[in-house]
Amino acid sequence: MAKGTKYKAREPDESGFIHYTEEEHSVWKELYNRQMTIIQGRACDQYMEGIKKLGITADRIPQLGDVNKVLKKETGWEIAWVPALIPFTKFFNLLANKKFPCATFIRTREEMDYLQEPDVFHEIFGHCAMLTDPYFAEFTHTYGKLGDAADKEHHAWLARLYWFTVEFGIMNTDKGKRIYGGGILSSIGESQYALTDEPEHRPFDIMTVLRTPYRIDIMQPIYYVIDDMKQLFDIAHTDIMSYVKEAKQLGLFAPTYPPKEEQKVS
Repeated sequence: MAKGTKYKAREPDESGFIHYTEEEHSVWKELYNRQMTIIQGRACDQYMEGIKKLGITADRIPQLGDVNKVLKKETGWEIAWVPALIPFTKFFNLLANKKFPCATFIRTREEMDYLQEPDVFHEIFGHCAMLTDPYFAEFTHTYGKLGDAADKEHHAWLARLYWFTVEFGIMNTDKGKRIYGGGILSSIGESQYALTDEPEHRPFDIMTVLRTPYRIDIMQPIYYVIDDMKQLFDIAHTDIMSYVKEAKQLGLFAPTYPPKEEQKVS
């Protein structure tokens, strides 16, 4: 949701079809194949089942219409084409209407391992599989409605809730900890790092989450772990905004990561 990007989304034609180049499909294939290998035994079952339901494969970048047919059937969601990065207000409004924003560009080979802007691989491979899960879908919808109705002063506080769940969430299972956050699942580095002993794994507590600062350009030093997917559903039906307002009064915790280095001007 930053203001600028060097990428430009590919626009659908009059029939809704997006024409990607063979090189773009090739980048998708490489990203898909390596991530599917890495996340075996790391991704939660709901995610792996969602990938199967969506019929996503390595062959080609999925068309939004094909993904939408499955999402609408499973949970009533769909993907919304957006030109690139969008502001908080637009983001919340789309989620409030069960539309998940997707900029239809794919990263270049120079940025295969890390991309600050969310591309079509991050959005579809990382996020759409989880939107087939009713609990996750309900949480995301409720989150969007709250953000859509909230004052702008509360948007950054709500963003931390999204960051530590939808993007970088981990859950307990009978097989051990598993990943459900799309920011981890679409990242080659983070998907291998997140379940190691190096980062801190904390039990999910909404007030603590809302007060935890983060940086988008580093491996996360802290992950919050939910007990199961129903916990997200239960969180969605609490008075989230009362927690947000209390967190704002209490203020942020001190960061557990080093400050971002300032670029020196010669």
